[in-house]
Amino acid sequence: MLTLAYSPCPNDTYIFAALTNGLLGDGAPHVRVALADVEALNEAAIRGTYELTKISYGAIPYLMDRYRILRSGGALGRGCGPLLVVRKDGPASIEALARARIAIPGDRTTAYLLLRLLLYERGMTGLESLALRFDRIIPAVAAGEVDAGLIIHESRFTYQDAGLVSLLDLGEWWESLTGLPIPLGAILAREDLDVDRAHELDETIRRSLAFARANEPTIMPYVREHAFEMSDEVMRKHIALYVNEFTDDVGEPGIAAARELFLRARDAGLIGAAEPRFV
Repeated sequence: MLTLAYSPCPNDTYIFAALTNGLLGDGAPHVRVALADVEALNEAAIRGTYELTKISYGAIPYLMDRYRILRSGGALGRGCGPLLVVRKDGPASIEALARARIAIPGDRTTAYLLLRLLLYERGMTGLESLALRFDRIIPAVAAGEVDAGLIIHESRFTYQDAGLVSLLDLGEWWESLTGLPIPLGAILAREDLDVDRAHELDETIRRSLAFARANEPTIMPYVREHAFEMSDEVMRKHIALYVNEFTDDVGEPGIAAARELFLRARDAGLIGAAEPRFV
C-alpha cells in the first residue's frame, strides 16, 4: 500500500478525493493517507516519511537527493501568492519591517523563501520571525502578538474580516520580477519509487483530478469534511484559485518558475546549488 500525504486544504482534498476514497477503479493504487499542515509535511519529507507527498517548493532544494517532483497535483499559478498583512496601525512600508516581528507559516515554506528573497533584494537582513501554523497567523497579528503576518492558503480570503490590511502581495512581486507563475507547492515521489512508477502515479493524480471535475457532487463531501473552519464560499474560492491549468501539468512555464526560484535563492545565499528534478 502506497503512503500518501497532503494537506487538509480544499485544493489538495479536491485533487486527491477520488484516489483516497477508491473511486478510480481497477489499476489505481491503494493508499494510506496522512493529512497535515504544509510545514509538518515539509519536515516529514526531510525524514523521507512518505512515498508520495505534498511539499513546499521552498523545501525542495533540501530534498533532491531523496525525491523527484511530479508534474501533476501541485500548486502553481498567477494571482495566488502569499500576502504580508498588518494591522491598520502597523508597519506602513516594507522598510519598516526591519524593526518588526513577523509571523511566518514555516521556515521551509515557499512564502518565507519569497519574503527573504525580497528583503535580500532591498538590502534588508536580520528579519525577526516567529513560525506559527498558517491558521494561527491572522489571530496573532490581530491580537498584537506580532507586527506582521505572512499568510497563505485560504487566509488570503479572510484577513480583512479580522481588520487587517495587505502590505505586500509576494505573488505580484514575483510575477512582475520574473513574468513567471509562482511555484507554491508540488507533489514529490520518493526516490525508491522507480521512474516508471513515478510516471504512473503522475497519471493517477491526473485521473483523480479529472474525476473530481466531472463528479463534484461525489467528492465534495470529502472536501467539506476537512474544510470545517471555512465557509462554502471561501472553500470554493480556494479551489478555483489553486486548482488550475498547472495542476494537471506544470508545463514548461512551471518548470522555468521552479528553476528561477532556486537560482535566485542560491544567488542570494539562501540555499545551496539545486536543480529541480521533475519526472
